[in-house]
Amino acid sequence: MLAVYRESMGKGRRVWTWLVVGTSLLGLGVDGPVLPTAAGTGALVAADGKAAPLIAWPVPPQVTAEIQGAVEEARRRFEARDVGGVLARVSDQYRSSGFTKASLREQLVTMFAVHEELRARLAVDQVESVNGQIWFYTTGAVSGRMPVLGWVTILTWQRQPEVARREASGWRLIGFQD
Repeated sequence: MLAVYRESMGKGRRVWTWLVVGTSLLGLGVDGPVLPTAAGTGALVAADGKAAPLIAWPVPPQVTAEIQGAVEEARRRFEARDVGGVLARVSDQYRSSGFTKASLREQLVTMFAVHEELRARLAVDQVESVNGQIWFYTTGAVSGRMPVLGWVTILTWQRQPEVARREASGWRLIGFQD
């Protein structure tokens, strides 16, 4: 099955997915010419300067299982309030909607300081290779227990995309590089 995406992944997408997903990833190669990307969008640009369609291919079941395993490990590290363990699943080159690995660290430290306990529900909906990069989509929710207030929902999302690649230490999030 082949899917073609023409929509842009604008600034409106939630960038918090990394908190729960915190994984490492590597794109699978797609045969064909390599095209430059449009600044800030991750969309490929054709020779005429227009955005080329994003071509999606299914990944082997083994890759899907690896992504699911990495996501689950990151979820466990998040619930254990292990900043280093979560960030171990984020590439040093992570960049998405203005967030970098350093800003993600700050967000985690703040969340862990404000909430006495955190819980994350997360499902990997789909994994595919899009123009040579591994994209995966998750649905989930993060809740935290605060002094006096009790349990509150911090974030929910549906079919949120993330981009990952395999690095020396395993699958890691790299973001949309915008």
